[in-house]
Amino acid sequence: MTAARLVARTVRGIEPVVVEEIRHLGLGEVERVGHREVWFRCADPGPAVLGPRCVDDVFLVAATVRGVGRDRASLRLLTEVVAALRVEPLLALRERCDGSPAVSTVDVSASFLGRRNYSRYDLEDAVGEPLAAATGLPYHSRRGGLAPPPGGLSWRLTVEEDRALLALRISARPLHRRPYRQTTRTGSLHPPLAAALVRLAQPRRGARLLDPCCGVGTVPIEAALLDPTLSVLGSDQDPTAIAGAVANSANTPIAWAVADAGRLPVATGSVDVVVSNPPWDRQVPPAGVLARQPRRFWREIRRVLTPEGRAVLLMPDVEEWLPHAASVGLEVVDRRPVSLFGSHPEIVRLAVR
Repeated sequence: MTAARLVARTVRGIEPVVVEEIRHLGLGEVERVGHREVWFRCADPGPAVLGPRCVDDVFLVAATVRGVGRDRASLRLLTEVVAALRVEPLLALRERCDGSPAVSTVDVSASFLGRRNYSRYDLEDAVGEPLAAATGLPYHSRRGGLAPPPGGLSWRLTVEEDRALLALRISARPLHRRPYRQTTRTGSLHPPLAAALVRLAQPRRGARLLDPCCGVGTVPIEAALLDPTLSVLGSDQDPTAIAGAVANSANTPIAWAVADAGRLPVATGSVDVVVSNPPWDRQVPPAGVLARQPRRFWREIRRVLTPEGRAVLLMPDVEEWLPHAASVGLEVVDRRPVSLFGSHPEIVRLAVR
């Protein structure tokens, strides 16, 4: 039995949710939590390490390097460390965790925090070339903006303060690229963040969950996949969005409805949990009743929830909207700022007062 150190990459702000999910799935001991990272040690690694739904991706830790500064001498340091790396045990662990043995190229994706005297491409080339030599595979550089071909051996390099982490992706493509997601549109929610919203809602087994602004169905689908016992309803006023949701959710027992979030065709007090990313007039403008009377959203949410019900919403401009929630009897339980593609909304948990 060979233990493995792994790191899960995630959306900034939901690292504690990922910690809870790793523990819930029994994947191993969490060692540390950093910026968009959760490190854990697995005593008996296998395909289960790819099971967390709140993560962007899961990697095998290959090396950590201290003393990485801001000058270009650090590039030579990284090259020397990687040139001495034994890759065979890592490749064996990758296959054991369900990584494909058929690989054709080596590619590296790098990022760093703070100002440096080198670029991400300099970092990538500094480790990509010795990795190619160690594996006997051609190196595909990302300079020039060319995406690597499919079927490559993908590595992730992150530099934070004076520490560099080199890690090997297990799956053929990032875990956040869900196979079910055949249709998308502007404002579609990042799937791992949708899964985190559902986990934060903590629906009991068999509960009824509603997303009244479901778009192409990411939240309802993630809910159904996280807990098949849930009774899940997704609704949206746009028939095209619902058609996309139906296409995405093939073989998933979800009820879909074309319905206005300001006038929901749902019985009063019949929903246990509302989980949603409503149209806050950012990427997607409100439509129907909400375009004229945005406060109706809060009244409808409160109306359909049971006396013990709760809602988990992704919200910008939280201070502007929370008084409206309070006016209908919804109180804040928890707020979690997140960072997503340059925006900074909050996950807000609300309970019936």
